[in-house]
Amino acid sequence: MNLFGKVTRASLYVVAAFGTAFAHATENMPGGPAVNQLNFAAPATKIMAQIHWLHWMMLVICAVIFVGVFGVMFYSILRHRKSIGHKSASFHESITVEILWTVVPLLIVIGMALPATKTVVAMKDTTNSDITIKTTGYQWKWGYDYIKGEGEGISFLSTLSTSREAINNLAPKSDTYLMEVDNEMVVPVGKKIRLITTANDVIHSWTIPAFGVKQDAIPGFVRDTWFKAETIGTFRGQCSELCGAEHAFMPIVVKVVSQEDYTKWVEQKKKEMAAASDDPSKIYTLDEQKERGAKVYAANCAACHQANGKGMGSFPALDGSKMVLGPKADQIHLVLNGKNAMPKWGGVISDGDIAAVITYERNAWGNKTGEVIQTQDVANARAAN
Repeated sequence: MNLFGKVTRASLYVVAAFGTAFAHATENMPGGPAVNQLNFAAPATKIMAQIHWLHWMMLVICAVIFVGVFGVMFYSILRHRKSIGHKSASFHESITVEILWTVVPLLIVIGMALPATKTVVAMKDTTNSDITIKTTGYQWKWGYDYIKGEGEGISFLSTLSTSREAINNLAPKSDTYLMEVDNEMVVPVGKKIRLITTANDVIHSWTIPAFGVKQDAIPGFVRDTWFKAETIGTFRGQCSELCGAEHAFMPIVVKVVSQEDYTKWVEQKKKEMAAASDDPSKIYTLDEQKERGAKVYAANCAACHQANGKGMGSFPALDGSKMVLGPKADQIHLVLNGKNAMPKWGGVISDGDIAAVITYERNAWGNKTGEVIQTQDVANARAAN
């Protein structure tokens, strides 16, 4: 092939690559940002609609002031410059001017502050809520506990569901890449939802742009906010506080449904929780625990220790680890209570899940202990803490 042919083929490859990237980039994220979006997210609550209005009001006021001030300045520079014969005036203070440039800005600030204050006060009014949900930030997932209203007693973790293969560019990326979870928060449309936020380890921030909600979740503190979605649909956000190495993998997804569908979801979720509850006295086989443990590991541990158990950075390898291959009591204690960068998992996931994941780690990759950790082993260790 001659030089011209090689250059032509290379050019076609580059064009095709850019075309593919552009085609992928022109697909909007369902419930998330749109391609080339310049404004805030489309409002799904009245509070966010007010924030939109405030944003444009402030922008217009600032633009008018900018154009007015700089317009007068440049007009004066051009029309009264020395080169065309103008001479500088000599005058003393003008009481009228002093009053005007004091009173006019004051009136502008008051005109901006009044509607802004009204919105901020409304954002903090969590009274008369229909449903109260406690959300807890963990590295790196969210825990939801429905503590008041319809759905009371429901509790689950919400974890990134994008595959590690997609994250590592080994599989195609979806339109909701890094903004999809295994368990969405579900709420009914038109109901006031009070959200109580806290955290288990470091500061996180629960944020849904379409709701106009951004509330920090701080360890040892309980803070609250609220929203009332006016539109049925799925809405996405993510932790907007730098919370560690996997900060980019901590999305938030809220599914707003009709009241009828919400009631059905509550019934189904409670049935799932009852079916998944562990009997501490039940004895599981090695294969049963490994199968369950693999799912728990993928959802909670693979982000730090990698799917192959080789670890990364400050997170040690589990394949061949002295801790994993040592006494089971030491590993159970470590998983329950955490250490250094490893968070505390006791009370975050169930005793059954902890037993299953420890069993998996002690019998996965090159680890072949043959030991089976039972739910009762974890329950006993937790009671002894």
